[in-house]
Amino acid sequence: MGFYFRKSKRVGKRGRINASKSGVSYSHRLGPITVNSRGRVTLRIGKGIGIRLR
Repeated sequence: MGFYFRKSKRVGKRGRINASKSGVSYSHRLGPITVNSRGRVTLRIGKGIGIRLR
């Protein structure tokens, strides 16, 4: 089992800056869809449930 570190800071109403061991990224939420600066796209289905599309 590995340990991980992640810290996020909210930017505006829909943006977030994320810092982790692998670097810093930015994510922007558009309704139920979240797009990350690294190309990751996530679709939220419900509270705490989502599908990673890319």
